[in-house]
Order: sequence, then structure tokens, then C-alpha cells
Amino acid sequence: MVRIVDVREVTRPIASPIRNAYIDFSKMTTSLVAVVTDAVRDGRRVVGYGFNSNGRYGQGGLIRERFSPRILAADPASLLDATGDNLDPDRVWAAMMSNEKPGGHGERSVAVGTIDMAVWDAVAKIAGKPLFRLLAERHGTAADPKVFVYAAGGYYYPGKDDAALCAEMRSYLDRGYTVVKMKIGGAPIDEDRRRIEAVLAAIGTQARLGVDANGRFDLETAIGYAKMLRPYDLFWYEEPGDPLDYQLQAALAEFYPAAMATGENLFSHQDARNLIRHAGLRPDRDWLQFDCALSYGLCEYLRTLRMLADAGWSWRRCVPHGGHQMSLNIAAGLGLGGNESYPDLFQPYGGFPDGVRVEGGHITMPELPGIGFEAKSDLYKVMQDLAD
Repeated sequence: MVRIVDVREVTRPIASPIRNAYIDFSKMTTSLVAVVTDAVRDGRRVVGYGFNSNGRYGQGGLIRERFSPRILAADPASLLDATGDNLDPDRVWAAMMSNEKPGGHGERSVAVGTIDMAVWDAVAKIAGKPLFRLLAERHGTAADPKVFVYAAGGYYYPGKDDAALCAEMRSYLDRGYTVVKMKIGGAPIDEDRRRIEAVLAAIGTQARLGVDANGRFDLETAIGYAKMLRPYDLFWYEEPGDPLDYQLQAALAEFYPAAMATGENLFSHQDARNLIRHAGLRPDRDWLQFDCALSYGLCEYLRTLRMLADAGWSWRRCVPHGGHQMSLNIAAGLGLGGNESYPDLFQPYGGFPDGVRVEGGHITMPELPGIGFEAKSDLYKVMQDLAD
């Protein structure tokens, strides 16, 4: 019988002097988690790893005080799947969420999602399969190792002028990306217009540009930007207003007929359902960016996907936020539309396994057990320190 023998957490900085329209990242942290099991594969104890996505702080207190103790106090047999030979992520999730009231999805969703990532990593390793293959088998989907990725960047940075911004975007094209994204809303609209036009001139017809306001605008400002952006052939206009202001999002469709994107700051399937019900999103063109690591993990993300299917949305409209390998596996295993990536930022947590390259805007998933963290040497060094 497989047992979880320990759940370890450490809070680490991912500090950077960059900023978007709402926050700077100079004091940002992340929680790194190791779920240690007594299973042995290839002569080594199986350890699952997880971490929370950028943009939310580390959740060490919640992980150590509430969620880890519940897992360790549970009857080990109650955490197993029907075979008894592996962990059941849904049962582990239920143990974590015991004695929690509904609603109030705030920061606890990040703590649970971080542990959930580590549990799925361990489950796939115990099964001896890449997570994306395991997911495809369980859900009757066709695994596709080729995944669309776009390059997120274009942050505001002290002393960063248009030339530096354009050089950054060109560097992404040189690395194989066909879609790039930049921040807006952290400068006056005329300055952002100039920045956008400079980037569009720099990338030409080699790539498309998305813009991200990080929820900064009120309705009047969001409409002003929508009118300014309409002449440009943008990939999307992302998160113009507060993530929970569904009325604002719905009103914008009247002023911005092209694609919009949102969802990265919604942390439950109930919030995602309200977005679909009330935000006026258009399933033929808009994009959904729910991030499992911030929203209770893959167990909850699967509930969100089922809700989307019931509402008539294709899973191909989902391109998760966060730029981490967990969402890459979900995209490859369940047929999502792709994944965000950060070629130069939030390292070592973002990016791909060593040797994986972007070609024509896509990467090809290697056949690695689990999520594949062990093949990203800089990240695995940090993870291994925690496990040891």
C-alpha cells in the first residue's frame, strides 16, 4: 500500500524589479512543496513536487498549519485509488478540504493547488507515465505532445525604453515563438499606444501580439483602451477590468469585437461558471486562462472543464496562465488550446525541460514520468534540496 509519509514546504523568493499595471514583483514569493511517498520506482523513493504560480505569494502558513496535517492525519487507505496501488488525487483533495466551508476561495485555493500539483506528479511517477499520457488514458482523450505556447513579457522595468521592449519581443521570435504578449495599463494611454505600435513594427508579420492590462481599468478606461486597440490585429485584449467585474467584461464586447482573454484570477469552478454565465464572453473567439495551480489544483480544474463542456465551450479555448509544466501536461493530455510561457522571467519555476525548444510556436512534450520536473536541471536542484 502506497503511503504519503511527509509533506514539506519552503517559501522562496522570486523577486524581480519588473511590474505590470497593478503590482511589482520585488517582494514576490512562491511555495515549493514535496509530497514524499514510500513508493519506490527505479530504485528511488517517489517524491511529487509542486509550486504556486507567479502573481500570488507563497502559502507556507496555510500549507503547514491546515492542509498538510490533514493529509498526514488521514487513514492511508482512504487516500488510495480503487486498485490500492496508487494515490487517488481526488481523495487526497477531499482530505485537504475537510472542515472547510464553501465559498471564500481566496488564498486557500493556492495552497491546495500547490499540494495538488505535487500529488499528481507523484501519481504519474508511481504509474510510470508522463502525466499527460495518464490524463489522456483516464479521460478518453487523444494525447498530443505538441503544444502551442506563447511568450509572455513586455513588463514595465526601470529604464526600459521602446528599443529595449522591441529587442525583447524580437528575441522571442528568434526563439521560435509566433505569439508574444506585453503589458499595458501601467502608463498613460498615449504612451501605451506608442509602445504597442513600436512592438508591432518590430515583429511585423512574423508573430502576433497580445496585450494584458492585469485588471487595472474601470469601465470608462477599459472602453477607451478598447477603442484605441481596435485598429490593430491583436491576438487578444486581456483582463481589462477587475476579474470579478463580469458586467464590465460583458459591456466591452460592444466596443471590442476582436478576441478578449480572462480567467487567471478566478480560483474555483463556481467563479468560472459565473464568468461564463454573466461576462458576455464569446466561445467562438474569446480565451479562458484559468490556472490550476492557483485554483485548487487539477481536481478542481477538471470540474471547471466539465462545466465548460456543459456550457458549450471547447476546451481548445483554454490557454492557462502561469507558464508551468503542470499546465503543459494538462494541455497535451486533455486537448487545451495551449499554455503561457515566460522565456526569461520567474526562473527556475517556469519554462520547459532542458533541451525542449519552441518551433513554430509549439513545443513537443518529452516522454518523462510525472510532470517532468527532473529534466529541468535548475528547477530540480531546488526541488531536490527540499526532498533531501
